[in-house]
Amino acid sequence: MLRRRFWLSITVCAAIFVVVSVSAPLIGSAHIDYTRALNGQSPDREILFYARIPRILLAILAGGALTLTGVLFQALLRDPLAEPFTLGISSGSSLGAVIAISLGLTTVAGIPAVLFTAFAGAAATLAIVLGIAFEGRRISSFTLLLAGVSINSISMAIILFLHNLASVSQSFAITRWLMGGLDSIEYRVLGGIAAIVLPVCALIFWRARDWNLLAVGEEWAAARGVPASKLLIGGYIAGSLMTASVTAFTGPIGFIGLIVPHGLRMALGADHRVLIPCSFFLGASFLIVCDTLARTVLAPTEIPVGVITAMLGGPFFIWLLRSRRRSLWL
Repeated sequence: MLRRRFWLSITVCAAIFVVVSVSAPLIGSAHIDYTRALNGQSPDREILFYARIPRILLAILAGGALTLTGVLFQALLRDPLAEPFTLGISSGSSLGAVIAISLGLTTVAGIPAVLFTAFAGAAATLAIVLGIAFEGRRISSFTLLLAGVSINSISMAIILFLHNLASVSQSFAITRWLMGGLDSIEYRVLGGIAAIVLPVCALIFWRARDWNLLAVGEEWAAARGVPASKLLIGGYIAGSLMTASVTAFTGPIGFIGLIVPHGLRMALGADHRVLIPCSFFLGASFLIVCDTLARTVLAPTEIPVGVITAMLGGPFFIWLLRSRRRSLWL
């Protein structure tokens, strides 16, 4: 009975994902028809295959990766507030991008400088946070959380300082990047992102039983043969890798890893065998819907999708804080 419920939940989430993914490309300021686009008729073909579908695919990868990282970090650290945006990875990536913009860099080793430095910033943040969190041969999840929050504050302070020194054009570029947004990118670039994100997602799902044990406690997991410290490090690296891969192309898009996992936990429970695939499907769907709103509400002007997720996630974050406070007093 329980197994049937799991598969039903996954099927429903997958169906929502398919419906949203198929219908979203049809919505926009310019009407298109799938039949005309598939027959190669202009402008439907160009709008569908070069403007909307690449953007939808990027939303799928970014939304799924960020949501899954939120699920993973919350299990590893046993804290409902843990997600890429609050643990410093997104801000480290943002700092790398802002440094490239402030220095006027265009390319590094043939790679667009913003992408290269954003990924490098996330990697540096990961190394620093892990270095702080190690206590002897063990890694402390509590110290890891505090280190992430501290690095987040430091990175944002440096970003504000560089923003203050920037020229008008640089200031505009920095502000636009920090808002987070989705753009149409080349299919080969999407293939590169998918080559990183999808195998890591599969690995995270494969270890779903271990995340269940680790979410109870490190001692509990260790007593049942799970290498808690190695799993903690591996999970944090996996989540950081996915976050860096998408943030380098989208900018910081916050709160997705907070809103979707908590909604699913309230509906489905905390078993990661069902929570992980459902989070990927609904996280991708959620970002597709947010991006569709971003490009249609004030069309032809676009709202950065990071603004919409922040407007939805901010009140949710406050509600979550108040809920935790009430539970502590009970």
